[in-house]
Amino acid sequence: ALVHRFGKLSTVGGDLRPGIVHRLDRLTSGVILVAKTDAAHRHLAAQFANREVEKIYLALVNGRVKTDQGKITKPISRDPVRRVRMTAQSSGGRHAITDYKVLRRFADSSYLEVKIGTGRTHQIRVHLASIGHAVVGDKLYGAPPAALSRIFLHAYRITFNSPTTGEKITVTAPLPAELAGYLDGQVG
Repeated sequence: ALVHRFGKLSTVGGDLRPGIVHRLDRLTSGVILVAKTDAAHRHLAAQFANREVEKIYLALVNGRVKTDQGKITKPISRDPVRRVRMTAQSSGGRHAITDYKVLRRFADSSYLEVKIGTGRTHQIRVHLASIGHAVVGDKLYGAPPAALSRIFLHAYRITFNSPTTGEKITVTAPLPAELAGYLDGQVG
């Protein structure tokens, strides 16, 4: 769809990922960066590698998170038993940083703003599940069944430096209607 819309995009990511600078989990919605040129792609990829890009997510998690904010720094590795999962429970793994802030508490859930300092596979999902608060709808990481066809995780905001001007750019994506409606249905 992007190639059709723009004609030509960066080739740095290969034929299967034209212009795609970073990725989101399959069931996560929100902002994603796409580069039109190879030079822009390399510049943006370097910002990700140097942890200069700020990524903010919105998540609804099961249970009432007790602290108003927190930081999770458990290393993440592939689950040795269930290879489709990642884990923060085994020794070893890659360094990962997830900060969260409670935006609102409901009877059986908490609405969080989540900032990641690293970009590990399933990082937010693994880290939040590791503290007993799986993302709503995320059966892979232990969430009970929910009336959602996806997980409640949304890439809300990304801030980076323009590859051409160096100017700081912030892009936001509103919560999709499906998630906003589900959130409205929570009982406080």
